[in-house]
Amino acid sequence: MRIERLDVYSFPVPFKAVFRHASASRSRAENLIVAARSDDGLTGYGEGCPRDYVTGETVEDGAAFIRCYAQAIADEVTDGASLRAWADAHRSEIDEHPAAFCAIELAVLDLLGKTGGAPVEDVVGVPRLDGGFTYSAVLGDSPYLVYRLQLFRYRRKGFADFKVKVSGDLNRDRRKLRALGKKQLRVRLDANNFWSDADDCIAHLNALGGGVYAVEEPLTAGDLAGFERVSEECSVRIILDESLLRTSQLDALSDPERWIVNVRVSKMGGIGRSLEVVERAAGLGMGVIVGAQVGETSILTRAGLTVMQAARPVLAASEGAFGTHLLREDLTAESLMFGDGGVLTIPDPGAPGLGLAVREGMLVAV
Repeated sequence: MRIERLDVYSFPVPFKAVFRHASASRSRAENLIVAARSDDGLTGYGEGCPRDYVTGETVEDGAAFIRCYAQAIADEVTDGASLRAWADAHRSEIDEHPAAFCAIELAVLDLLGKTGGAPVEDVVGVPRLDGGFTYSAVLGDSPYLVYRLQLFRYRRKGFADFKVKVSGDLNRDRRKLRALGKKQLRVRLDANNFWSDADDCIAHLNALGGGVYAVEEPLTAGDLAGFERVSEECSVRIILDESLLRTSQLDALSDPERWIVNVRVSKMGGIGRSLEVVERAAGLGMGVIVGAQVGETSILTRAGLTVMQAARPVLAASEGAFGTHLLREDLTAESLMFGDGGVLTIPDPGAPGLGLAVREGMLVAV
């Protein structure tokens, strides 16, 4: 197989509702879509979601990165091994543009799978999908009545695992947790780096009255000493998201049972780099959450399933798969999204590549 060219697009589809948390408020998707076209007429599709508050990327910068390296990748990549070699040789550049490279990598992997008639798991050396995955309900920092409506809908669908975005307003956050009731639910919090002072964070979390097993990014990104204090004084595990962007950062963490790593495929820079983090975290005895960027299409949802499959023995939770529960339209003919109980199962795990039919006419050139 020879890659003829890489084209770059976006799919800025509106959301059905605004999604809010401490770091941002979003009403539409912000993504990069890459189409990898082969000399025999096949096309593979990939997606990345640049976030300036996560990796420092924007859609415009990411598109420039893709255009800069598109020809080199087309010239040098012919199979999975050469794709991995290219990524290893350009690790520092990808560190600066992980979401953009994610879009490239997924497009190439999809194309390789289609060319070889095999699912993407075969291409990256992961066992094929062999069952469904159960997703967490994610409750944003919405007005209380909206929050209650979302909670009601999740509970009606049978969700029992919840991630709740906190606001920093004690009365507001208490009210949100009380609404969950005393049912047997598994609850974690996400602060999105709200606090800069560990003492303030600890006082707030302890005043909430417990009932949560973990807190995601409670302090400024990278404040590992502060995270450890929060963990010890609030008796919770710490979920690393914005503070964990590459495998090498895992080596700075002590007491592995304190930490859970949130691996978002776009944030990490694609499936390959996500698998590196999963393997290292599992080796250290840490839990793994396979997360998602708000507004992902089914392309990234499908890529996340590959990483979840690899992480099954240490998988603490799964996030995403909102599909047209959130997007007004999905980019694919069939939207991959959770159903009752939060369960998502792929109907044909052996379909070539990512197994998705992309509606290219909906794409916007960037």
